[in-house]
Amino acid sequence: MKRIFRVATLMLALILTSAVSAQEFSGIDKSPMDMAAYPTDYKVSEKAVRIIYGRPQLKGRSMDELAPTGKVWRTGANEAPEITFYKDANFGGKDIKAGTYALFTIPGEEEWTIILNKNLNQWGSYFYDETSDVARVTVPNGSDAASLEEFSIAFKDVDGGAHLVMGWDKTRVAVPITM
Repeated sequence: MKRIFRVATLMLALILTSAVSAQEFSGIDKSPMDMAAYPTDYKVSEKAVRIIYGRPQLKGRSMDELAPTGKVWRTGANEAPEITFYKDANFGGKDIKAGTYALFTIPGEEEWTIILNKNLNQWGSYFYDETSDVARVTVPNGSDAASLEEFSIAFKDVDGGAHLVMGWDKTRVAVPITM
């Protein structure tokens, strides 16, 4: 009886293994998902803020083609990024309650408008609803000599908090955050 059970178990394992190994994958996402968190030190497990976003690549296209000046942009690729504040914070001069928000931007030549919106799980900015904005802040549009092929978000430590830094091509934008 034990031998029959062992043989049956082995056969079932072989069947399940072959079904799993037959799975096909479509490849790597062209705009892979990434995450940035503050504090940036991986040894600090209690984060104050975290953002999850898609990383589009220029691939010979202009930044204005992918993130048009003067239009609401999803701030990355695929779904609108979601930024979670684990505690109340001040985001670019606006007090924000702890919670998760969609992040949109309006790129400009001189400045960018950064938007926190309470509607989550949005694909792109196709269904963006301004009446659901929690905060809008305006920050100067900076630049760097180095070009970034992939859209990137990082946090930079500063006295009293951090800057949420977004960069793509030679554009750099920083939003001050204090806790």
